[in-house]
Amino acid sequence: MGDVLVVVMQWLHFSSLATLIGGILYGRLVMLPASATLAPDAREALADRAAVAFRPFVLAAICGLVVSGLFHILTNPGHTTKYHVLLGIKLLLVLHVFAVSLAIARPGHPRRARMMTGVAISGLAIIAIAVYLRYTV
Repeated sequence: MGDVLVVVMQWLHFSSLATLIGGILYGRLVMLPASATLAPDAREALADRAAVAFRPFVLAAICGLVVSGLFHILTNPGHTTKYHVLLGIKLLLVLHVFAVSLAIARPGHPRRARMMTGVAISGLAIIAIAVYLRYTV
């Protein structure tokens, strides 16, 4: 039963990550440029509708990442100082992604495009740190 739980938690972590960061990347790299040809009012209305539709996914992904991340940290003790330093940096970036994702998933946010760029960069940095921690430390 323990192996099944580990697999389920890995799946939860990866699918939540894909939903959150993938959704942000899609919004920033596809939706915003595609909506640039619309009139300003229509563009703002589309962005607000997309934010409202994405918000439940953001909340679910954050919950999934917190639960599976805590499970992973608690079931894998005994790492080096270097590991813990990089994990701390990763978790600070995670907090940034969570906070800004919640902010941009609200209608009427004036700096949504800029904030999505920052979240996308932080999200990709998180993935890079995670891969490094997984295979080298």
